[in-house]
Amino acid sequence: MARITRTRLARQLRGNLELLQLGGVNELPVRQARKPAARPARGQPAPAPAALHPAPQARTAPAKVGAPVVVPSAALQELKAFDSPQARALEPVAEQVRVCGACKLCSSRTQTVFGTGDPRSPLMIVGEAPGGDEDARGVPFVGRAGKLLTDIIEKGMKYRREHVYICNVLKCRPPGNRNPEPDEIEACRGFLARQIEIINPKVILAVGLFPAQWLTGRKEPIGRLRGQVFDMHGRKVIATYHPAYVLRNYTVEVRKKVHEDVLLAVGILGPGPLVA
Repeated sequence: MARITRTRLARQLRGNLELLQLGGVNELPVRQARKPAARPARGQPAPAPAALHPAPQARTAPAKVGAPVVVPSAALQELKAFDSPQARALEPVAEQVRVCGACKLCSSRTQTVFGTGDPRSPLMIVGEAPGGDEDARGVPFVGRAGKLLTDIIEKGMKYRREHVYICNVLKCRPPGNRNPEPDEIEACRGFLARQIEIINPKVILAVGLFPAQWLTGRKEPIGRLRGQVFDMHGRKVIATYHPAYVLRNYTVEVRKKVHEDVLLAVGILGPGPLVA
């Protein structure tokens, strides 16, 4: 085989580079040559295989958790107005949430949104996550969806909103009001479980897919979970559509289904008032 000259090799390389440039390629990756492993000195043991071949690193590292935003808690201030054992038991949980840095939402929140309403209530409503209005005020369900929820409670169920305890699966707002992510739900799981344990409601109304699946333990669409009564350690769980979904799909059919769901709760609880 004829030996290629330096001049011919240079022309071939230049031609290849020009073709790459015409194709829009301006950069080429360069691999660094691996350094040969140092041979152990005579009489010294060989390095362990793990040192020569380290375990591959995970391609996707978990999201970094920034410094948590810590401000006074609206829930803590509200709980002080209730003279009940449930309120006193909820205060340290609300304080843990106030300073929580367990997931990435802690650094993007304005404040935490723990819960609102009477902790003695036999009715607990659990939503998905705070929105923009809730993030600004530190109280769940205060925006347009909150106004509709108030109408559902007061006009549909004939109860007073302040007699109902209301909270969310997440205690911090996801950016852009996106859906809660699995790691965020897990980070808040203990807080919601503790709220349920302390309040010990007779009925829990799960509004939205994520609380419905969380409380029933079933990975089914909300359309299949609604219209039923589930048992959760002696507590009754009823799922229905989230008020924000109702606002986006404000049809007679959707509103009728929500009304049917809340009447299931009324049938278990009886007429008001919920709290004496």
